[in-house]
Amino acid sequence: MKVAVKTLENKDAGELTLDKSVFGVEVRADILHRMVNYQLAKRRTGAHKTKQRGEIAGTGKKPWAQKGTGRARAGDLKRPQDRGGGTVFGPVVRDHSFELPKKIRKLALKMALSSKGSEGKLIVLDDAVAKSHKTKAMADALKKLGVESAVIVGGEDVDVNFARATANLPRIDVTSSNGANVYDILRRDTLVLTKQAVNDLTEKLKG
Repeated sequence: MKVAVKTLENKDAGELTLDKSVFGVEVRADILHRMVNYQLAKRRTGAHKTKQRGEIAGTGKKPWAQKGTGRARAGDLKRPQDRGGGTVFGPVVRDHSFELPKKIRKLALKMALSSKGSEGKLIVLDDAVAKSHKTKAMADALKKLGVESAVIVGGEDVDVNFARATANLPRIDVTSSNGANVYDILRRDTLVLTKQAVNDLTEKLKG
C-alpha cells in the first residue's frame, strides 16, 4: 500500500510503500484490549498500602477487664472497629503486572498501526526536524497538516528542537521509534510517522 509523504510545511515529498505485513494486518479489538490492559497494569506502581492490625503503633495491653464492665471484650485497641485501628483487607504493596506473550505484543502493535492506516489517520512525514524550539511555529505547522490530536513517532533519536516545540501542545505526543506503543497510538486521533520511523518499525515487526 502506498501513502503520500509530506513535509512539516505540508508540501508533497513523494510516496512511500508500506509493508502489508506490518501496516495491513486484520485488526482485532480483543488483541488490542489485552495489550492496553497489559501496558496500563505494568505502569501501576502498586505502592498504595494501609496498616493492618499488627502494624498499628500502640500498646498491646488489655484495656479493661474481660468481664463485669458491660463492655464488649477487647484484647487491645488496635482492632479495626477502634478509632486509629488497623484496616481489614486493605491494599498492600504488590506488583500489578502480568505476562503477555511476545508474539501477542508484536501482533498488537501491528494492529494498532494497521488500524490508523485503514481509518485514513496515518500521516508520513519526510522528517521531524524543527528549526526553532518555539511552540507557536510548531502549532501552526501542525494545524496546516490538519493535526490536532496525534502521536508523532520519529527515528531512534528525536530532534531536540522538535521535542521542545511540541512539549506544551496538550494533545500531541512525541516518541522515538523504539518507544512506539499500542496505548499511545490508540489514545490519539492521528498517527504521524517519519520515513525513518516507518523503516524502523517495519524492520522490527515484519515477519
